[in-house]
Amino acid sequence: MFKEQIKNELERGSKISIINVVNYLIEGAHALRASDIHIDPQQDDVQVRFRIDGVLQDAHVLPKRIHPEVISRIKIISNLRTDEHQAAQDGRFRTVLQDGIVVDVRVSVAPTFHGEDAVMRLLSDRAEEFTLSSLGFSEHNRKKILRAIKRPHGMILATGPTGSGKTTTLYTLIKMLNVRGTSIITIEEPIEYSIKGINQIQANPRAGLTFANGLRSILRQDPNIIMVGEIRDAETAGIAVNTALTGHLLLSTIHTNDAATTLPRLLDMKLEPYLIASTVNLAIGQRLIRKICSECKVEKKMTSDEIKSLAEIIPSAFLEKCKNFFEGSGCEKCAGSGYCGRIGIHEVLLVDGLVREAVLRKASAEEIKKIAVVQGMVPILEDGFEKVCAGVTTVEEVLRVLHE
Repeated sequence: MFKEQIKNELERGSKISIINVVNYLIEGAHALRASDIHIDPQQDDVQVRFRIDGVLQDAHVLPKRIHPEVISRIKIISNLRTDEHQAAQDGRFRTVLQDGIVVDVRVSVAPTFHGEDAVMRLLSDRAEEFTLSSLGFSEHNRKKILRAIKRPHGMILATGPTGSGKTTTLYTLIKMLNVRGTSIITIEEPIEYSIKGINQIQANPRAGLTFANGLRSILRQDPNIIMVGEIRDAETAGIAVNTALTGHLLLSTIHTNDAATTLPRLLDMKLEPYLIASTVNLAIGQRLIRKICSECKVEKKMTSDEIKSLAEIIPSAFLEKCKNFFEGSGCEKCAGSGYCGRIGIHEVLLVDGLVREAVLRKASAEEIKKIAVVQGMVPILEDGFEKVCAGVTTVEEVLRVLHE
């Protein structure tokens, strides 16, 4: 529908409404469940792509002549400078869609060889809908998390690459902890979702409000629970650990490849092993995988060669248990991709007993992971294969995400 509307608008020639074009792009992206809109100028035209379920897909091709006006329109509604074309700018705006849904849009504009590009991230208040189950946490992992968030102090860290759903996991935990009689304060950059009853602070490094400085200020506001957008340097890590030691529950994200690497990463930030061992309660490693489309889901017939190659990467216990594999044949709902929506795959590392001893002696991530698995941690690859066996996703999708 929106493709047709944009096509009709472009055919109006000099009477084209740029306001309508930008509105249709946002409406169309939201209708297709896209998280981002990429507007990339080329030599002869402008490529528009939507990121749907984590994968960029071609959406529209706009004529080069309207490129400056499209970028200007985006700048105007985002309160950015329209006379600045050589510097990157960030902004945001709020829009109400035709069906009354309110969407916050985060905007980044940057100069490129063929003109300014724009990336718009769509943020609707979906955090309200999530539970640990809907995020894909297994019963085994949910029990560990629920025990950890009941503790009055310590740190819970979510880890994984950009776009792996770490912030959504933390928002879901914060929502569960948000009860009368508890003071929760967050410092984020940027604030992705607004949550009622929680004091959310926007970090602003240019104004001197960094995660570290913000965390110091928050401690003077008598909180019970604190969420820090990301632990990215030694200063923030040091204050976070001291905060967790002094009777606060602190939730944050950290960039590492898996849950076990989180602990040596904190050592790299010049933290003492005994401080890490005594404050980190839980490390959650995660990725997002695409789910098979429910409308066109069909059983996949595996050839003997495919089963043989799978046996090299999948534990034999899973292959024996997993009799049926499924895939999406492609339909209108999933735009022919065979996938619709995403779910998390996880590993939840509980820091206690032997894991704590390993941290104290500065053990490697590999050794910590082995100990954690013996202690009952289900590795992320196995959690992914559990979802393959349950018919939620495909083997190819689990391997694509973990090999990336």
